[in-house]
Amino acid sequence: MLDSIVDPTAVWYDANINQDYAFDKRHKALMAWIAKYDSTYKLGTDPKKVEAKWYAMRAALAKKPAGGKVGASELEDIFIPGGYNNAYWPTLAQTFAAYVNDHDTAALVKAYDNIAAIDASGDNGYSIYTSVQCRDASWPRDWKQWRKDNWAVYEKAPFMAWNNAWYNAPCAFWVTKTLKPVNVANSKLPPVLLFQATDDAATPYQGGVTMHRLLKGSSLVVEQGGGNHGITLGGNACLDQYLATYLTNGKVPHGSGVADAVCQKSPDPKPQAATQKSPSTLQPAVAAVGDSLRGILGFGR
Repeated sequence: MLDSIVDPTAVWYDANINQDYAFDKRHKALMAWIAKYDSTYKLGTDPKKVEAKWYAMRAALAKKPAGGKVGASELEDIFIPGGYNNAYWPTLAQTFAAYVNDHDTAALVKAYDNIAAIDASGDNGYSIYTSVQCRDASWPRDWKQWRKDNWAVYEKAPFMAWNNAWYNAPCAFWVTKTLKPVNVANSKLPPVLLFQATDDAATPYQGGVTMHRLLKGSSLVVEQGGGNHGITLGGNACLDQYLATYLTNGKVPHGSGVADAVCQKSPDPKPQAATQKSPSTLQPAVAAVGDSLRGILGFGR
């Protein structure tokens, strides 16, 4: 069983660029959710104007970091986990509103410490990540191509473009020879069950479709409209029933379209009470690098 699937034909340079566009779309979904709850966050009812306030916050932090430690890049590190899992959205929205409405920089520093700063202690995880990604497949060695491609991404999808580029930059200078991507096409495997959300940012939807095509006899279960990464065992009864059936007797659904079965997405979160704690049990964006293909968190940034 594979849940939230990397496109095996796009590893890894192209996959990370595709991820940039998907994360930007997911960030816009967060802005729309905040606009929906203007009565709580008071940042406006127009998602585009809410997003403009977010980028204004980013520009202000680039000039004057909150608490002397949360600048533009750190702000992105705080908000990127919201692309992986919308359980972060209430905490992120509260932090955003506190800065814009109350000039509260302490909330940003706290959010950074709780959500993003943990990555700083994960040097070994990052070493494993780069050793896999940079060795798996060839990367452009000319930094001019990186600049050209990432500026092109930034023009259309600025949210994570350069953050992701710098995260993967060691691969432009990796000293060992790279390998060729593995051809995973297979017709001899027993039935493989694939799960994919249509709006997953970490491993975009096309990855699931491509893997379904390459693994003959596989079955693809799609969460329509879902944007979280790692969608089983998260409370969606429809998805979990297909998983339970497969693990019980090996049976998979079969349909006539691209997907063999479709489940409706899990509901988006509601704003949390002011006294409610942030989701401390959720892993930040890069905390589980060591899991297979970065496990529930995908690849790239």
